[in-house]
Order: sequence, then structure tokens, then C-alpha cells
Amino acid sequence: MILAADNIRITNSIIKGAVDSMDPVPAKDMARQLYAAGANAIDINTGPLTSRPEEKMEFLVHSIQEVTDLPIILDTVNPSAIRAGLGISKSRVIINGFSLEQDKLEKILPLAAEFDADIIGYLLDSNGLPPFDTEARINIAIELYQKCRESGISEDRLIIDPIVAPLLWNDGTTRNMDLLKIIRILPDILGFPVRTIAGLSNLTSGKKDMEKRIILQKTYLSMLSASGLSIILIDMLNKPLLKTAKTCNLLTSEKPFSVFEL
Repeated sequence: MILAADNIRITNSIIKGAVDSMDPVPAKDMARQLYAAGANAIDINTGPLTSRPEEKMEFLVHSIQEVTDLPIILDTVNPSAIRAGLGISKSRVIINGFSLEQDKLEKILPLAAEFDADIIGYLLDSNGLPPFDTEARINIAIELYQKCRESGISEDRLIIDPIVAPLLWNDGTTRNMDLLKIIRILPDILGFPVRTIAGLSNLTSGKKDMEKRIILQKTYLSMLSASGLSIILIDMLNKPLLKTAKTCNLLTSEKPFSVFEL
């Protein structure tokens, strides 16, 4: 699994303060920490950015890329902010992301073709809602693929996000077990080695007990890895989670096992 750090987000008070004051130091410091922890990519989650979206996204991208050349994930629903980030990025970019909602098909998906960028497609219906059963998820995945092809985006640019459900939902466990099945069967359904991504923190949304949250996330992380997940969005500064992720990669590697890598 590629380890994508989800730490740089506008809901983090340190990052929000840095963006509001245009102070690059906190973002640079965090990017250095994420790189040192072993991140393979950095997610920049800015939220909708209703005020000065282009300026704020450019500020964050520039700040991070002054200290690392890791690929970045532009995580926002604001097309103008995505375009701004794509325009100045010096490294590979993943757009996060689009769905079958008309607004996203018209304003976000074309940016992947224009900038030759990777793009994440959410398994959500045209109303932005997660489907319940396997068949509905498969149909949406097929339609996302077709929309990419129609837009001139090659299959190797598409990354599918099946959407991890909060366990506090009444059917959260059922949805998340189905998600594992979807990850396993998508390559056969679409006929190519589909890349997949999952946001681990979604699993425990609403849970306050940190110890229980970590237990749940570590367990499901192992299940995602065993199912063949390509990219995990993870808190790279959480040592127990990070150790689990790296151990999963060690156990699924084709290299000879060495206990000294633990």
C-alpha cells in the first residue's frame, strides 16, 4: 500500500491558522515530519475553500513543495482551488476527486484530462449518496470508468474510492465488509488492475475513545491491506497505526521476509 498522509487538513487548528495568516512555517514543518515518518504522498485537505481558494491552495502547495517532492493529493470540492494547485505543482498530482454528481463531472473531471493528472472517483450515486449493495457499487464503478474514457482520461489515471463507512452507522459494518469485496473484484469487473484508495479515519468518525479508535483502525487497516488496497489515507504521525501499515506492507511484499525490518 502507498501511505498517503492525511495530516495536512484545514480542520487542524495549526494548519488553519497557518493558512489564515499565510505563514508557511507550520505547513513546512509538518511536511518534513510526514516525509521523515515514511509518507509516500501528502494529502492536502482544504475543505471547500469558500474564501480566496486559489491563493490558499497555491500557498499550501508551494509551502509543502519547498521541503519535499512527494506526490500531492488535492483534496477539495472547489474546482478553482484544484486548478490553482495543478497549475503550480512541481510533482505528480492526484485530484481528490469526482463522482457521478453533475457538477463534479462538468467542473472537476475535465481537469484530470487537461493536466494529465490522476483522479479519485468516489463510489457515490448521482445524488452524492453511498450505495448499499455490491451490485450498485459495481455499476457506479463501471460508470465512473466510462466517464473517464469519454473525457479522454486513460484507465491508469483512475483511482477508485469505495468510501469507508463510519461504524456508528446502523449498517456500517455491513458496508465495510462489502467494501473489502469490492476492492478484490474490481480488477476482474473492469478488466484492468484498478487502483483503490480508502480514508481510514472515516471508520471511527464520531468515536471519542482514542484507544478503541486505534484498535478498530489497526484491525480494518490489516483487512484492507489483505484485500489488495492500493493507497491508504492515514495519520502518519500516529505511531501504532503507522507500525501496523508498515507491517502490512512487509507481510504482503514479494521480498524475502526479514524480522529486522519490523
